[in-house]
Amino acid sequence: MPIIKSAIKRMKQTIKRNERNVGIKREIKDATKAFLLKPTSEGLSKAHSELDTAVKKKLLKKNTVARRKAQLAKVAKDAGVKLAPAKKATAAKPATKAPAAAKPVAAKKPAATKTAGVKAPAVKKAPAKKPAAKKTTK
Repeated sequence: MPIIKSAIKRMKQTIKRNERNVGIKREIKDATKAFLLKPTSEGLSKAHSELDTAVKKKLLKKNTVARRKAQLAKVAKDAGVKLAPAKKATAAKPATKAPAAAKPVAAKKPAATKTAGVKAPAVKKAPAKKPAAKKTTK
């Protein structure tokens, strides 16, 4: 057992991280095995989600997860399963903003005129000037 205060804290942190990491890895394995047993779009989505979480928590490397997701996608393709499109979370949120009548109406921009195949010349910015070097006197 450590005696130094900082070493005690590090040990506690290590235990917490280890429990969290093992839990995330277990969820990945469970979701992957469930998908492989019965390929469904929900199972594929769940497995992808768990893998993405592992990358976000820096538990697995990005390329490792990409490889695993590709393997799952191949199994899904062979089984004829497609990944369901993601549902938009914005529709589920309750409206908490002020009514539209209270908002000021923004002025509309004038419509751009189109010319037949003629492009406007690109405007170039002048390069930034460097400050002059200071002269030294002897």
